[in-house]
Amino acid sequence: MAFPSENFGLSLPEYPWEAMAPYLKRAAEHPDGAVNLSIGTPVDPTPVVIREALAAASDAPGYPTVHGTAGLRQAIVDWYARRRNVPGLDPEAVMPTLGSKELVAWLPFLLGLTAEDVVVRPAVAYPTYDIGARFAGARAVAADTLDGLDDDTRSRVKLIWVNSPGNPTGTVRSAAELQALVAQARELGAVVASDECYAELGWGEWDAQRGGQAVPSILDPQISGGSSEGLLSVYSLSKQSNLAGYRASFVAGDPVIMANLVNSRKHAGMIVPYPVQEALRVVLGEDQHVQTQKDLYRKRRELLIPALEAFGLTIHGSNAGLYLWCTAGEPTWDTIGRLADLGIVAGPGVFYGEAGNGYVRIALTATDERIAAAAHRLATRQ
Repeated sequence: MAFPSENFGLSLPEYPWEAMAPYLKRAAEHPDGAVNLSIGTPVDPTPVVIREALAAASDAPGYPTVHGTAGLRQAIVDWYARRRNVPGLDPEAVMPTLGSKELVAWLPFLLGLTAEDVVVRPAVAYPTYDIGARFAGARAVAADTLDGLDDDTRSRVKLIWVNSPGNPTGTVRSAAELQALVAQARELGAVVASDECYAELGWGEWDAQRGGQAVPSILDPQISGGSSEGLLSVYSLSKQSNLAGYRASFVAGDPVIMANLVNSRKHAGMIVPYPVQEALRVVLGEDQHVQTQKDLYRKRRELLIPALEAFGLTIHGSNAGLYLWCTAGEPTWDTIGRLADLGIVAGPGVFYGEAGNGYVRIALTATDERIAAAAHRLATRQ
């Protein structure tokens, strides 16, 4: 009798990006090669100051701490005060994580959610919010506000995910919107977890370097009321510092919840390696490289926008972050196919929920040469 291997393992949907295989093949047939603008993985070099910090800490024979070194936690606190308008965080109420995706996936489980509970996530959202609810056995509900939820669903809400700036839409939630959501959540006894990893990459009215306002954090006192109770801010340096390969992220907020998360993660051995902790500590004190990288993305963005519009795409949202959220007024896969014929690979909007149908996501994460090639092909249809 054969061993029943199929009875073991989680029953999860196939990873959505597998559906892109035929379009990747189609794009690769272009005479000048493919331009992959589908996945937001950084392509520019990791800053030297970070690599030097990693190397300097590479002699690390002992186990690192789950909670993070005292120096790292202070650097996170100082960064929130300097860059996110969040003064006075307690160093005990911050913790490094192995990238932000693992925290997104495991947070509902670590918070103790069950089948009776509801996780609210944005209507158009990164798929991992749903997977996290599934790991905990909770129910995920797609909604940008709580106002449209029926009374039973609303009473079961225990975790509300905010993603501002949003992936893939680039939508930024205003301070007033966040303040109202925090008040509703506290009335319900629900946690608000805010995924803020694109906050340094604001454009237009959210471009602080060009006269706009900074993207607000859920922990900003004007939003939190001066208390982090029931609030968590999740942040990653993958995008702004080209550190995706380091898995260098952190979470800050409610000190009681944080103590429980630290304890649970100690039991599970979810520890950021010490050399990465040191690299994270150093980079949080160095702001110039963030502006340098943003200027690179700005140049690529300004080249792509008119080319996409010339191709017949309308750009929606895209007020911050690394993506342009576009539609041609046709089904998503039709647009994906037409772009693949030009050797351009885009992200299908349908991967981000039903509300994403008809849209594609264009990433700014390609070299200057590949971005220029894409812009030329879009403008000339060749």
